[in-house]
Amino acid sequence: MVKGQNEKKGAFPKIITCPNEMVALSMADGYARLTNKPQCVIVHVDVGTQGLGAAVHDASCGRAPVLIFAGLSPFTIEGEMRGSRTEYIHWIQDVPDQKAIVAQYCRYSAEIKTGRNVKQMVNRALQFAMSDPKGPVYLVGAREVMEEELDPYQLKQGDWTALAPTALNDGAVADIAKTLFEAEQPLVITGYSGRNHVAVGELVKLADTVKGLQVLDTGGSDMCFPADHRSWLGLRYGVDDSIRSADVILVLDCDVPWINTQCHPKPDAKIIHVDIDPLKNQMPVFYLAAGSRYRADAATALKQINSHISSNKSLSDKVNSSAFTKRWDQLGTTHSKRLETIAALAKPGENGTFGISYLTRTVRDAVPRDTLFAIEAVTSTQFVADQIQATLPGQWLNCGGGGLGWSGGAALGIKLATEREGGKKFVCQIVGDGTFLFSVPGSVYWISQRYKIPVLTIVLNNKGWNAPRRSALLVHPDGYASKATNDELNISFNPSPDYAGIAKASAGGNLWTGTARNIDDLKKMVPEAVKSVQNGMGAVIDAYVQGP
Repeated sequence: MVKGQNEKKGAFPKIITCPNEMVALSMADGYARLTNKPQCVIVHVDVGTQGLGAAVHDASCGRAPVLIFAGLSPFTIEGEMRGSRTEYIHWIQDVPDQKAIVAQYCRYSAEIKTGRNVKQMVNRALQFAMSDPKGPVYLVGAREVMEEELDPYQLKQGDWTALAPTALNDGAVADIAKTLFEAEQPLVITGYSGRNHVAVGELVKLADTVKGLQVLDTGGSDMCFPADHRSWLGLRYGVDDSIRSADVILVLDCDVPWINTQCHPKPDAKIIHVDIDPLKNQMPVFYLAAGSRYRADAATALKQINSHISSNKSLSDKVNSSAFTKRWDQLGTTHSKRLETIAALAKPGENGTFGISYLTRTVRDAVPRDTLFAIEAVTSTQFVADQIQATLPGQWLNCGGGGLGWSGGAALGIKLATEREGGKKFVCQIVGDGTFLFSVPGSVYWISQRYKIPVLTIVLNNKGWNAPRRSALLVHPDGYASKATNDELNISFNPSPDYAGIAKASAGGNLWTGTARNIDDLKKMVPEAVKSVQNGMGAVIDAYVQGP
């Protein structure tokens, strides 16, 4: 490492020291998601691999291209090779199958057994990481291998590219276009198609053409469709009236389009599934009652469909028909009403209190319009999404998985990506209080200070975990949980930790912090926090919320 840094100044990878493995992987994850450029995390043998924790799950579910490298305990004892065991811990950390710790979450896992093909092994791993469905890869190597002396050699990097995006066949393109045009209530349900920023514009073009088409996001991991378009239905986790009423549904890059026990399409609805991962290989139980399904890149498929429509006279003539014009006008009316309903939620509460909607709208109005948001609001995500109303590709990122604590490191990675790749965008993290603790703030804010990576963090302090209560009520709406207090359910954080204080201590005091308990606090603190971040110092607001 030192040799490489000295000999390849400017060409050696930038290394960020992270005092916690989960934060390190979440940071690499955030950077990779925004840029589509793979990042690397180096950890210590089995224990460092275990320290990655839920971040491996998030990178896998969120399809983030990251390379994880871990050492192995030396495999020689008597000094037979350079690198033989020299410390007590080399025995303790020798496990039967270290790869098995994370292999089920990875697209590829392997052991580097000799330095003579190390470049081939790394490139092969990166091919898997960058080929759809993208995701984490894991390599291990023992110290004897790392100590091996080699004659320098080169690879032709052009021979190690990822798989090219897959396309729909011509028949599928024609069928999908025809089916959408014949629909009375066509609906697109998406989840992560916006990871490829080109797909956002192509989906807008389709909605502009197939007038009456609406778009529902049931994944929330990426900004897939802009909120200022009249076809926007917002983010709803698998439960929405549009699912029940649609006669044609195009499921596009989506893991959970609907939750069958809560909501499902009508029996005669035509369902088409287009996805880079249509069989969901990582999920033992998954199926959709789709009449047709295709493995295809979303941006490529949408381009094909749009091109077919524009070149087909019978379809393109229908675009300007009176029926389509009427549907377009109706969408404009319903979209305006939807925005009015959302705006009505962003009102202060009684006695100067505020809810999540008011808080989010206040933050949204204060930050730059092109701000990037790292969201981990759990049960409050829908309210946050409604108020942010993201319109730009890449503007909204969520982990896409269930491993809480992602957003702390991810926000740093996203901000670092904007600095390194150009743009220097403002980054705002909105996180629940329990999730904030999961994010290992002691590591997050130390890294933020050391490497000068300023982000704005808004902690939604509702004094506990709401997700367990909600889960219980979905199964037992009138059960014990419906009548129990948070203390009785053991999900209360009362008395509340000083979240802002935790962050400030971790940053060595070099952090703007505030605790907002009412709207007067909020109106004063939010502009100050934004200004601090713009001036190069991170900021954390501990916001006491009362309801949605």
